[in-house]
Amino acid sequence: MSPASNSHPVSRPVAAAPLSVLGAFAIEVVGDAPVDRDRLAQAEVGALAQLIARDLADFAPEAARLELITVGAHYDPVELLRPGWPLHRELDELAARAPRGGLERDSGRIIAFGASGSVLPGTLPPSPDYLGGPLRLVPFVLKGAEDVVARVGDAFEHDLIEVGMAAADTALAAQAAFGLQVEHARFMTVHDLAAMTSIQYEHAGLAPLWPLLETALLHPGESAWLDAAPEPLVHYVNGEARIALMSPASWEQHYDHGVATTDDGQRERQQRLFQFFQGRQRQIAAVLGAHGISVQFVHCDLGDDCRAALS
Repeated sequence: MSPASNSHPVSRPVAAAPLSVLGAFAIEVVGDAPVDRDRLAQAEVGALAQLIARDLADFAPEAARLELITVGAHYDPVELLRPGWPLHRELDELAARAPRGGLERDSGRIIAFGASGSVLPGTLPPSPDYLGGPLRLVPFVLKGAEDVVARVGDAFEHDLIEVGMAAADTALAAQAAFGLQVEHARFMTVHDLAAMTSIQYEHAGLAPLWPLLETALLHPGESAWLDAAPEPLVHYVNGEARIALMSPASWEQHYDHGVATTDDGQRERQQRLFQFFQGRQRQIAAVLGAHGISVQFVHCDLGDDCRAALS
């Protein structure tokens, strides 16, 4: 969503127009259990969408007055957590072009996209690169009268992470439809998802990267640095991440690892550290790319001001 305060340690994005609530039906899959399908046919998606709409209205009754836009497909968190929320934006734009009608519920409307001949519209097909993760997400957008959106959004931001467990029949419907085994199923906003992902990245040793990712997600017009030794030097600016591609000599200079010795053991250690540094660069570039952030490597040689080169 756009407005109001947030109880999570994640910043709010710049308000979008028109106002809307962005969220997801989150399915935690049992262990390594297989997943039969990542998308539903158009004829199948309506039943699950009706259950999602009902559950959301149970959490905030005014949600029944809003238009629910969703899709019969599930995605990895990195496919939702991208600057500008492109997957949610695609749902909104496709809905704007859809024929009026849809599934009625109370005074709101449900628009649920499914596959035709296994093909989803627009850019909605889930990426095969991110299948198999333990958390699968069915995105949704709620939109309508701005005062109603604001109240529902505030209620969801404050309470959904605590009270948003899906009803048993909703979880079972998703399990049967997608052919997977559900451990837990709940609803969350994109800000809940970002907060949860920040904790997961901390456990995965990626905590230093999160402030830069958070800026790209929630304040894409601003800039941020990853500038904390021994991490690679990264500058997010103008919508892209610039990574300093250092030579061994510039790396030693920048991180003060210069070794004035002929000791072979010490030099071998330096080489191993540099190789580890290069591996960390590749890891960070891959994470940024998975979140839809363009990465540019900027060469930085001995004597160069690497920070200036990335500005």
